[in-house]
Amino acid sequence: MKKLLRFIPIFLLIFILAACGTQQDSEKKVSDNKQETKQQEQAFPVTITDGTDKEITIDKKPEKIVSLLPSNTETAFALGLDKEIVGVSDFDNYPEQAQSKEKVGGQEFNVEKIISLKPDIVLADASQAHNSKDGLKQLEDSGIKVIAVNNASSFADTYKTIEMIGAATGTKEKADEIVDGMKAKVEEIKEKAAGISKEEQPNVWMEISAPPDIYTAGSGTFMNEMLEMLGAKNIAAAEEGWPKYSEEAAVKANPDVMIITYGYYVKDAVEQAYSRKGWEEVSAIKNKRVYSVDSDKVSRPGPRLVEGLEEMAKAIYPDTFK
Repeated sequence: MKKLLRFIPIFLLIFILAACGTQQDSEKKVSDNKQETKQQEQAFPVTITDGTDKEITIDKKPEKIVSLLPSNTETAFALGLDKEIVGVSDFDNYPEQAQSKEKVGGQEFNVEKIISLKPDIVLADASQAHNSKDGLKQLEDSGIKVIAVNNASSFADTYKTIEMIGAATGTKEKADEIVDGMKAKVEEIKEKAAGISKEEQPNVWMEISAPPDIYTAGSGTFMNEMLEMLGAKNIAAAEEGWPKYSEEAAVKANPDVMIITYGYYVKDAVEQAYSRKGWEEVSAIKNKRVYSVDSDKVSRPGPRLVEGLEEMAKAIYPDTFK
């Protein structure tokens, strides 16, 4: 019994030392976390150059944000800014949470309503900076920072937009993570498409509105860039932007694949395409190669562009992209 008692202090000493070590580790973690938080706080003020080449200094991490564009809203949510977003445009439909946010108008936004929400920053774009100059100036005069992101029409532009919003909102690390993920996915899809022979690369007809007024996607659009990434040939590549085509011209082009983007508002859009008079001999119709893709994913500059590219790949090369 006496021998046992002699060992008790040793056990106690070991226990105390272990407890001290655990406490020191815990204190170190708390200290490290505080230091990390402090470093994050020190990221502000930040100065960015927006899409209109204007330098904007943001003094502290924004606590309230209003977005005037669906693409900016998607990006902001992807950056984890759900709680900070207090207002969105009337056209915002993704993610679902965006639909419960306060609406501030469409092309003509409600200046008074935006001011009443007391946002630290408003996310606009370069087009709005030109077309809604007076309204945006009223916001700036009320002390709100207005950031006009660049007009994006390519993946590279979209990466810049995401990075800009990330820098302005204190979520730069998350923005970099999203962009890196997008780039990696794009390269993966391009690499897979590169293995497809030229003989298998089809002529593609992009249709963004149904007859009688048919519009398609030409060069300088996301859809054209996606087709280029996939090695497919865009029938309207020689045209710029969103050219209007006659039915005769579209039929004469005889596309191998037809992709429509208006299925979200035209019922049975694919079935209607198959039943068009005068299109019976078009390869895409004869071979049942008409597909519907999500319009937002192939035209909206945001994180979901890579999903749009993947949808296009599956439509054009179903055997390769299963």
